[in-house]
Amino acid sequence: MAASQNSPPSIVLSPSRLKPADQALEPPMTVKEAAKFLGVSPQTVYLWVERKQIPHLRVMGRNIRFLKSDLEPFRASFRQEMVNV
Repeated sequence: MAASQNSPPSIVLSPSRLKPADQALEPPMTVKEAAKFLGVSPQTVYLWVERKQIPHLRVMGRNIRFLKSDLEPFRASFRQEMVNV
């Protein structure tokens, strides 16, 4: 049996979302922290999560968390769209 079956992970990721070991230690951000990082309101972040427009993690069912490494490319694309409008 695999070692990962002996201790359940605190954050469940699909295999396509697995990160290298150095990024696995990255502390996840809350909705409020992500909103501040992106320069939008928490309500906007919740809307993007609902529409599946922003990379996010579900922790313990309903809690939403974000990895900065996932939000940086999202923020860059978001800024490009705003400039092109």
